Amino acid sequence: MKKIIVFLLITATLISCSKVGENEFIVNGKIAGVPDGKIVTLERFDDTRGAMTVDTVKLKDGKFSFKGKILEPEMHSIRVETVPSSSFIIIENNEIDIEINKDSILKNKVTGSYNNEQLCVFNKKSLDNEQKKKDFNTKYQAKFLAAQQNKDTASMKKIGLAYESLEKEFSTGVEEYISSNPKSLISSLLIKSLFNKFDPDVKKIERLYNGLDKSIQKNKVGVSILKKLNELKTVGVGKKAPNFSAKNPDGKVVSLNESLGKITIIDFWASWCGPCRKENPNMVKLYSEFHDKGLNIISVSLDKEAAKWKEAIATDKLSWTHISNLQEFKDPIAVQYGVNQIPTTFILNQFGIVMAKDLTGDALRTKINELLTAVK
Repeated sequence: MKKIIVFLLITATLISCSKVGENEFIVNGKIAGVPDGKIVTLERFDDTRGAMTVDTVKLKDGKFSFKGKILEPEMHSIRVETVPSSSFIIIENNEIDIEINKDSILKNKVTGSYNNEQLCVFNKKSLDNEQKKKDFNTKYQAKFLAAQQNKDTASMKKIGLAYESLEKEFSTGVEEYISSNPKSLISSLLIKSLFNKFDPDVKKIERLYNGLDKSIQKNKVGVSILKKLNELKTVGVGKKAPNFSAKNPDGKVVSLNESLGKITIIDFWASWCGPCRKENPNMVKLYSEFHDKGLNIISVSLDKEAAKWKEAIATDKLSWTHISNLQEFKDPIAVQYGVNQIPTTFILNQFGIVMAKDLTGDALRTKINELLTAVK
């Protein structure tokens, strides 16, 4: 009985001494080499409004602290007056200690929660990568400039390939971190950053997202990743047309990217589709008129029988690129592009951006002419 009472007293004492309540956070900070009285600002990030001030305090004896409410782990930054770079910190339901290095934020020490410990782990990787880049520049910069001056393209290419290899190593390291740390908020933030590329690898992003722990997928960042993935999967005007490939009538694999012209039409059709066959003479006339000016067409057939597909191509005199998986509406390209009826067309510019959809006849000709004229 006495043991039970003692256990309850210890438990009660621990609970009463806890500084952090439910949905609360405390940040205890230190920084050396910055005068007292300088303003320290805690900021959170908003996708539409950017950095937003959460709280401000004054530095005293090289220390500062913040306290507030938080519903879920979220990336914040701490900005110290006179210090050029902001420090990153993950605010969550914990008491978190941060020691800021005013000369290199990648050397900050953050403790008190799993996510902040992971932040330090990733910062260490980033610091190592930064050093590797410096070492690379030290080794190759003078050589590259000399090669450039001497017009030594072979040496320039060799150095360029070496740098690409280094960048690939960094990229692989990021993917390995994400895969190895599915419960880390850092992993979700790194996945989200992959959308910033000109041509995001949607399949890779989806694979990495699916590997995240459910708790991270349900976090605000995880939800935003899923939303963006769904948006990119919907191929619409103003979006990059995802690449695809399939076999042509001769059995050779052909991709969209290698078929792009100044303007490209992706034409979904089938030999059994009456409206498609009726539109084919207009497409033939259009191709004949504008191909020499930069128009390409790649037709994706939703046929099931190869013989009928090939026969229709010959009969209708369709002299451009043709591919098919012979799976009708289950064709993975049709699924990827959300095609549920034919004919369906996507008109792309030279960068593969969708400029218009589902145009036929005179409307299609007018658009093609307009786009090709703009390219000149």
